[in-house]
Amino acid sequence: MISLIVGMTYSHVIGKEGGLPWHLPEDLQNFKKLTSSNVVIMGRKTYDSLPPKYRPLPNRVNIVISRTMEEQEGVVVARSVEDALQKGKEFGKEMFVIGGATIYDQMLSFVDTMYISYVDQEYEGDTFFPKFNKGEFSVQNTQKFSDFTIITYKRKQP
Repeated sequence: MISLIVGMTYSHVIGKEGGLPWHLPEDLQNFKKLTSSNVVIMGRKTYDSLPPKYRPLPNRVNIVISRTMEEQEGVVVARSVEDALQKGKEFGKEMFVIGGATIYDQMLSFVDTMYISYVDQEYEGDTFFPKFNKGEFSVQNTQKFSDFTIITYKRKQP
């Protein structure tokens, strides 16, 4: 199964100057809970934005999509989205697409489930989650937290 997990504002802001414009510990805990023991797929810029002590993300298979990144310990390097999906399948675990914007855009058509944390406050940003057709998904679950709401979307079967 291919899932996507993202935190964003209602205006689709997901980043600013290479990082998150907000700090929401509860959301980070949810991210860890969902992705632990699974495969995470990300672009090189997202990988580079992780704090060094969390690189690679522990207790997860880290697949980084990059045309130029060299192989390194704890990281599976994929040269394309298709390559990442193929390598991810080999582990037999749920795959989570974790960013950034270009990877989200390229992976959206492959995703079965989306876990979107909508941040209650608006922030300025320079990186955005792509627009998607909500008609292709049904709302599976909604969880309200103090500063954000997680909506789980499942792709409708044709």
